[in-house]
Amino acid sequence: MNRRLQGIGMTSRRTRERMVSRLKEQGISNQSVLAVMLETPRHIFVEEAFASRAYEDTALPIGFNQTISQPYIVARMTELLLEKGPLDKVLEVGTGSGYQTAVLAQLVKRVHSVERIYPLQQRARRCIQDLHLRNVRMKHSDGGWGWDDYAPYDGIIVTAAPPELPQPLLDQMARGGVMVIPIGDGREQFLQRITRTEVGFQAEIIEPVSFVPLQGGLL
Repeated sequence: MNRRLQGIGMTSRRTRERMVSRLKEQGISNQSVLAVMLETPRHIFVEEAFASRAYEDTALPIGFNQTISQPYIVARMTELLLEKGPLDKVLEVGTGSGYQTAVLAQLVKRVHSVERIYPLQQRARRCIQDLHLRNVRMKHSDGGWGWDDYAPYDGIIVTAAPPELPQPLLDQMARGGVMVIPIGDGREQFLQRITRTEVGFQAEIIEPVSFVPLQGGLL
Protein backbone atom coordinates (compact mmCIF):
# COMPACT_ATOMS: atom_id res chain seq x y z
CA MET A 1 0.00 0.00 0.00
CA ASN A 2 1.50 3.36 -0.99
CA ARG A 3 1.97 6.21 1.44
CA ARG A 4 -1.26 7.99 0.43
CA LEU A 5 -3.32 4.87 1.04
CA GLN A 6 -1.45 3.86 4.20
CA GLY A 7 -1.85 7.33 5.71
CA ILE A 8 0.22 9.28 8.23
CA GLY A 9 -0.60 11.01 11.51
CA MET A 10 -4.37 11.23 11.93
CA THR A 11 -4.87 9.00 8.87
CA SER A 12 -2.35 6.33 9.91
CA ARG A 13 -2.89 2.66 10.63
CA ARG A 14 -2.59 3.39 14.35
CA THR A 15 -5.59 5.71 14.05
CA ARG A 16 -7.50 2.94 12.27
CA GLU A 17 -6.57 0.56 15.07
CA ARG A 18 -8.14 2.96 17.57
CA MET A 19 -11.26 3.11 15.37
CA VAL A 20 -11.50 -0.69 15.36
CA SER A 21 -11.09 -0.82 19.14
CA ARG A 22 -13.96 1.64 19.45
CA LEU A 23 -16.10 -0.47 17.09
CA LYS A 24 -15.51 -3.49 19.33
CA GLU A 25 -16.59 -1.44 22.36
CA GLN A 26 -19.74 -0.45 20.43
CA GLY A 27 -20.65 -4.10 19.96
CA ILE A 28 -19.28 -4.97 16.52
CA SER A 29 -18.12 -8.57 16.79
CA ASN A 30 -17.69 -9.87 13.22
CA GLN A 31 -13.95 -10.37 12.98
CA SER A 32 -13.90 -10.27 9.18
CA VAL A 33 -15.69 -6.91 9.16
CA LEU A 34 -13.31 -5.51 11.76
CA ALA A 35 -10.28 -6.76 9.84
CA VAL A 36 -11.45 -5.18 6.58
CA MET A 37 -12.17 -1.86 8.26
CA LEU A 38 -8.69 -1.88 9.77
CA GLU A 39 -7.15 -2.29 6.32
CA THR A 40 -9.42 0.08 4.35
CA PRO A 41 -8.17 3.70 4.21
CA ARG A 42 -11.36 5.66 4.92
CA HIS A 43 -9.46 8.95 4.54
CA ILE A 44 -9.25 8.60 0.74
CA PHE A 45 -13.06 8.54 0.54
CA VAL A 46 -13.57 11.95 2.18
CA GLU A 47 -12.72 15.48 1.09
CA GLU A 48 -9.07 16.29 1.77
CA ALA A 49 -10.12 18.99 4.26
CA PHE A 50 -11.79 16.30 6.39
CA ALA A 51 -9.10 13.62 6.09
CA SER A 52 -7.83 14.21 9.62
CA ARG A 53 -11.34 13.40 10.90
CA ALA A 54 -11.84 10.31 8.74
CA TYR A 55 -11.58 7.85 11.64
CA GLU A 56 -13.80 9.72 14.06
CA ASP A 57 -17.16 8.07 14.68
CA THR A 58 -19.10 10.63 12.72
CA ALA A 59 -20.67 11.11 9.31
CA LEU A 60 -18.78 13.56 7.10
CA PRO A 61 -19.89 15.61 4.09
CA ILE A 62 -18.84 14.38 0.64
CA GLY A 63 -20.60 17.07 -1.42
CA PHE A 64 -23.99 17.31 -3.13
CA ASN A 65 -25.73 17.27 0.29
CA GLN A 66 -24.53 13.70 0.83
CA THR A 67 -22.47 12.17 3.62
CA ILE A 68 -20.17 9.24 4.23
CA SER A 69 -21.69 7.17 7.03
CA GLN A 70 -19.97 6.98 10.39
CA PRO A 71 -17.71 3.90 10.80
CA TYR A 72 -20.07 2.29 13.32
CA ILE A 73 -22.98 2.40 10.85
CA VAL A 74 -20.86 0.95 8.03
CA ALA A 75 -19.68 -1.86 10.30
CA ARG A 76 -23.13 -2.51 11.76
CA MET A 77 -24.90 -2.65 8.39
CA THR A 78 -22.20 -4.91 6.94
CA GLU A 79 -22.32 -7.20 9.97
CA LEU A 80 -26.12 -7.45 9.74
CA LEU A 81 -25.92 -8.24 6.04
CA LEU A 82 -23.41 -11.05 6.58
CA GLU A 83 -24.76 -12.45 9.84
CA LYS A 84 -26.62 -15.35 8.24
CA GLY A 85 -23.69 -16.50 6.12
CA PRO A 86 -21.41 -15.54 3.22
CA LEU A 87 -22.95 -13.81 0.21
CA ASP A 88 -22.21 -14.14 -3.48
CA LYS A 89 -23.92 -11.17 -5.16
CA VAL A 90 -24.77 -7.90 -3.36
CA LEU A 91 -26.54 -4.77 -4.58
CA GLU A 92 -25.57 -1.47 -2.97
CA VAL A 93 -28.01 1.40 -3.38
CA GLY A 94 -26.12 4.67 -2.98
CA THR A 95 -22.43 4.32 -3.82
CA GLY A 96 -21.61 7.74 -2.39
CA SER A 97 -17.85 8.16 -2.26
CA GLY A 98 -17.39 4.37 -2.27
CA TYR A 99 -16.29 3.51 1.28
CA GLN A 100 -19.12 1.08 2.02
CA THR A 101 -18.58 -0.34 -1.48
CA ALA A 102 -14.91 -1.00 -0.73
CA VAL A 103 -15.70 -2.69 2.58
CA LEU A 104 -18.30 -4.95 0.94
CA ALA A 105 -16.04 -5.80 -1.98
CA GLN A 106 -13.53 -7.39 0.40
CA LEU A 107 -16.20 -9.54 2.06
CA VAL A 108 -18.49 -10.77 -0.74
CA LYS A 109 -17.87 -12.22 -4.19
CA ARG A 110 -19.51 -9.48 -6.30
CA VAL A 111 -20.81 -5.97 -5.61
CA HIS A 112 -23.18 -4.10 -7.93
CA SER A 113 -23.49 -0.48 -6.85
CA VAL A 114 -25.80 2.26 -8.14
CA GLU A 115 -25.46 6.01 -7.57
CA ARG A 116 -27.64 8.84 -8.90
CA ILE A 117 -24.97 11.59 -8.62
CA TYR A 118 -22.45 11.10 -11.40
CA PRO A 119 -19.48 13.07 -9.94
CA LEU A 120 -19.73 11.03 -6.72
CA GLN A 121 -19.81 7.82 -8.69
CA GLN A 122 -16.71 8.83 -10.62
CA ARG A 123 -14.85 9.68 -7.42
CA ALA A 124 -15.86 6.34 -5.94
CA ARG A 125 -14.69 4.54 -9.08
CA ARG A 126 -11.23 6.09 -8.76
CA CYS A 127 -10.95 5.05 -5.11
CA ILE A 128 -12.04 1.50 -5.87
CA GLN A 129 -9.45 1.34 -8.66
CA ASP A 130 -6.75 2.71 -6.34
CA LEU A 131 -7.47 -0.19 -3.97
CA HIS A 132 -7.31 -2.70 -6.86
CA LEU A 133 -10.76 -4.06 -6.09
CA ARG A 134 -11.90 -5.78 -9.27
CA ASN A 135 -15.22 -7.32 -8.21
CA VAL A 136 -17.29 -4.11 -8.29
CA ARG A 137 -19.68 -2.99 -11.04
CA MET A 138 -21.08 0.55 -10.93
CA LYS A 139 -24.06 2.17 -12.60
CA HIS A 140 -25.23 5.78 -12.76
CA SER A 141 -28.92 5.26 -12.00
CA ASP A 142 -31.83 6.02 -9.71
CA GLY A 143 -31.19 3.74 -6.76
CA GLY A 144 -34.86 3.24 -5.98
CA TRP A 145 -35.10 1.10 -9.11
CA GLY A 146 -32.21 -1.13 -8.08
CA TRP A 147 -30.32 -2.87 -10.90
CA ASP A 148 -32.56 -5.47 -12.44
CA ASP A 149 -29.97 -6.71 -14.96
CA TYR A 150 -28.13 -8.73 -12.30
CA ALA A 151 -31.02 -9.67 -10.00
CA PRO A 152 -31.78 -11.59 -7.92
CA TYR A 153 -29.35 -10.53 -5.19
CA ASP A 154 -28.32 -12.49 -2.10
CA GLY A 155 -27.92 -9.20 -0.26
CA ILE A 156 -28.98 -5.59 -0.70
CA ILE A 157 -27.64 -2.68 1.34
CA VAL A 158 -29.24 0.76 1.10
CA THR A 159 -27.30 3.80 2.31
CA ALA A 160 -30.10 6.40 2.22
CA ALA A 161 -33.54 6.33 3.80
CA PRO A 162 -36.78 5.95 1.82
CA PRO A 163 -40.06 6.59 3.65
CA GLU A 164 -41.10 3.00 2.90
CA LEU A 165 -39.61 -0.11 1.34
CA PRO A 166 -39.13 0.34 -2.43
CA GLN A 167 -40.98 -2.45 -4.22
CA PRO A 168 -38.34 -2.82 -6.99
CA LEU A 169 -35.73 -3.67 -4.35
CA LEU A 170 -37.98 -6.27 -2.75
CA ASP A 171 -38.60 -7.78 -6.17
CA GLN A 172 -34.84 -8.09 -6.79
CA MET A 173 -34.12 -10.07 -3.61
CA ALA A 174 -33.33 -13.77 -3.96
CA ARG A 175 -35.20 -16.30 -1.83
CA GLY A 176 -33.36 -16.31 1.48
CA GLY A 177 -31.81 -12.96 0.58
CA VAL A 178 -31.24 -10.17 3.09
CA MET A 179 -31.68 -6.41 2.75
CA VAL A 180 -30.34 -3.92 5.30
CA ILE A 181 -32.06 -0.55 4.92
CA PRO A 182 -32.95 2.57 6.94
CA ILE A 183 -36.66 3.37 6.72
CA GLY A 184 -38.44 6.57 7.71
CA ASP A 185 -38.55 10.31 7.27
CA GLY A 186 -36.12 12.91 8.57
CA ARG A 187 -37.64 12.90 12.05
CA GLU A 188 -37.73 9.18 12.73
CA GLN A 189 -35.78 6.46 10.97
CA PHE A 190 -35.05 2.87 11.94
CA LEU A 191 -32.49 0.49 10.53
CA GLN A 192 -34.25 -2.68 9.41
CA ARG A 193 -33.18 -6.08 8.15
CA ILE A 194 -35.56 -7.62 5.63
CA THR A 195 -35.34 -11.34 4.83
CA ARG A 196 -37.13 -12.85 1.85
CA THR A 197 -38.67 -16.18 2.81
CA GLU A 198 -40.44 -18.75 0.65
CA VAL A 199 -43.78 -17.12 1.46
CA GLY A 200 -43.00 -13.40 1.78
CA PHE A 201 -40.81 -10.96 3.69
CA GLN A 202 -39.78 -10.82 7.34
CA ALA A 203 -38.69 -7.50 8.86
CA GLU A 204 -36.54 -6.93 11.95
CA ILE A 205 -36.22 -3.44 13.44
CA ILE A 206 -32.62 -3.01 14.59
CA GLU A 207 -32.07 0.50 15.97
CA PRO A 208 -32.82 4.19 15.35
CA VAL A 209 -30.58 5.88 12.77
CA SER A 210 -30.21 9.12 10.84
CA PHE A 211 -29.58 8.98 7.08
CA VAL A 212 -29.98 11.37 4.19
CA PRO A 213 -33.24 10.67 2.33
CA LEU A 214 -33.30 8.35 -0.66
CA GLN A 215 -34.00 10.62 -3.61
CA GLY A 216 -34.94 9.91 -7.19
CA GLY A 217 -33.67 11.32 -10.45
CA LEU A 218 -30.16 11.71 -11.81
CA LEU A 219 -27.50 14.37 -11.29
